[in-house]
Amino acid sequence: MVTVREHYEVFPYPARDPAEERHRLITGSPSHPLEMDHILWGGQRDWNRPLRILVAGGGTGDGLIQLAQTLTDAGRAHDITYLDLSTASRAVAEARAQMRGLGNITFHTASLLEAAEYGRFDYIDCCGVLHHLPDPPAGFRALRAALAPGGGLGFMVYAPYGRSGVYPLQEAFAALFQGLPPGERLIRARQIVADLPEGHPFRANRNLSDHLTSEAGFYDLLLHAQDRAYDVPQLLEVLAETGWQLAGFATPALYDLSRLTEVPEGMDPVTRMTLAEKLRGTIRVHTGYAVAQGSPAGKASPATRALVPHLRGAPAARLAQLVAQGHAIPVTLGGRPEPVTLPRAAAPLLAAIDGRRSLGQIAQASGRDPIAFGTLWASVHAALEPCGLLVYSALLTATAVS
Repeated sequence: MVTVREHYEVFPYPARDPAEERHRLITGSPSHPLEMDHILWGGQRDWNRPLRILVAGGGTGDGLIQLAQTLTDAGRAHDITYLDLSTASRAVAEARAQMRGLGNITFHTASLLEAAEYGRFDYIDCCGVLHHLPDPPAGFRALRAALAPGGGLGFMVYAPYGRSGVYPLQEAFAALFQGLPPGERLIRARQIVADLPEGHPFRANRNLSDHLTSEAGFYDLLLHAQDRAYDVPQLLEVLAETGWQLAGFATPALYDLSRLTEVPEGMDPVTRMTLAEKLRGTIRVHTGYAVAQGSPAGKASPATRALVPHLRGAPAARLAQLVAQGHAIPVTLGGRPEPVTLPRAAAPLLAAIDGRRSLGQIAQASGRDPIAFGTLWASVHAALEPCGLLVYSALLTATAVS
């Protein structure tokens, strides 16, 4: 059997060309500092304090580069430790960091199971790794042991329903190609996939595209030696048994059952999320944040006037224009269009969001009395925050490191 380490030595994932760092920065969830602050620290982190970061299983460096570049651009003091078993993946990540001239990163070829040996960290990124371990709970526990007080984890693990068709093919290919080198496995698997009938669950699954983007993507999706998925109850269970608790999903609207159907009175939150995942059927991954078990809730409250709002996914001017003209904001969740409608009166508030003005400053400039502003802003928050379009952070307003 091809081991996970051998797999990533031959096919570093995701496939990245360091030269492309000259003209693009890949961003997303988890591990964007604005989103981290919003969900983990209530949008109120003191960015004058240095941030110690662990990138656990960093692969070719997407999360690493996003963190390092965003914090560098904002002038925030940080120190990043990168761990990965694959020397080939590490080489790509190092080359990407070098291309951007990013410092304050220490690279190690090591397992995330050894995380605590490198110290304690304010933030841990672990994206797309835990579900590939032979014992995922051991990975969760190892990361928990490396967490500093008040810190948090940004994670991504696979979800089952949006990956329909993947696991039968993985099992078949594992049996068919036993003993073959990775390159030969890839060639033979591609031939089989090309001949799958239209009605095959994998071919009918339009949520999947990795196999179309690169050889590394195909291998990671369909030829991985260790791969498991977590539904919502399983994810919450493994977090609880390893000392974590969910702080929040990056896009909580995906798990909101009331967006899909009428919710029976008294239904508990876990059941609601569980049924939302089943009804959507398109969630391929769970992306979210976790904190130490027993930690107080950290998510930002729209009633706190000191908070600094940020819009993600679209420029403030564009969203303000749509709202002022009475148009809905186009939003797609899990492949399902769910446009957002706001009152026209909210347009000036959106236009005022620049990542530096606080809610108090926006309120004062709006000319509205506190109650009227609070009511209008609450509608903005309720519409945009669950979709991941609105977060709070003082990242750009705290005194920068000179």
